[in-house]
Amino acid sequence: MALAIRDVREHDLDAVLALNNTAGRSILALDAERLRYFYEHADYFRVAEIDGHLAGFLIALRNGRDYVSPNYLWFGEHYPSFVYIDRIVIANAYRRHGLGRIFYCDVNSYAEVRVPLLTCEVFLEPADDVVVVFHGTYGFQEVGQQRMGERGPQVSLLAKDLPSYTYVRDTYLEHDGLPDLSWLAGRDLPLANQDSHTRRLVGERRS
Repeated sequence: MALAIRDVREHDLDAVLALNNTAGRSILALDAERLRYFYEHADYFRVAEIDGHLAGFLIALRNGRDYVSPNYLWFGEHYPSFVYIDRIVIANAYRRHGLGRIFYCDVNSYAEVRVPLLTCEVFLEPADDVVVVFHGTYGFQEVGQQRMGERGPQVSLLAKDLPSYTYVRDTYLEHDGLPDLSWLAGRDLPLANQDSHTRRLVGERRS
């Protein structure tokens, strides 16, 4: 079994959308416009590919983005610098095989050289003990709770301290920046000023 964790590519988006929207109640649905926003703006957007098949993905954003999400906004009101995990989805065929932990190790490596805090939320309605235990064993602690809108689910807001960040900040970020190494590189975002008429929305056919 050949596993690759890599940055998302545009041709992956249809499969990402389908995987997200068949994941069940614990994952909020996406439409083509929101997925396009993530593709163009998410600081971390990687997929897992196993033997050429899309097995899962994780999307995360740094603080300061124009992302309208009640949980992302909550962290923005309480912390000046963080990486927020918006969602992680694993295909049914690849669940319970440790792929979630591989993703979390990868996003942790991305975050710990850039920010002091890794954040996310878990749904309390419906409750999922597996998800709660997973985050607890990975070092996350609850820092708050809120309801997502008047009729939305109650969520537990979680944060994990990244102690290596202080060393990286003092040694590199406050001087010449991170070394020019491939494993430290950030994601290459699509050109923000691309003509909107030339961009393909998820599900659209090319002429």
